[in-house]
Amino acid sequence: MKKVIAVEEGLSQIKSVLEEEGYAVIKPGTSDRVDATVITGMSENIMGMQDISNKSVVIDASGKTAAQVLNDLKQRL
Repeated sequence: MKKVIAVEEGLSQIKSVLEEEGYAVIKPGTSDRVDATVITGMSENIMGMQDISNKSVVIDASGKTAAQVLNDLKQRL
């Protein structure tokens, strides 16, 4: 089964790389089943990501390339 990754809007390059690697990419808040969420540090408090209750992995993409985010996901999932 594909891992489901919620990717914040504005991170289109990261979204593309994750899709190419076989991940199912969705918008945050659109599904209860999420394996990880990729955000930018700016929106962390605005979106309430510190209160995620589904125990998924949260990756802060601030200052990272798509390859670095992918590597973080592979290590943490």
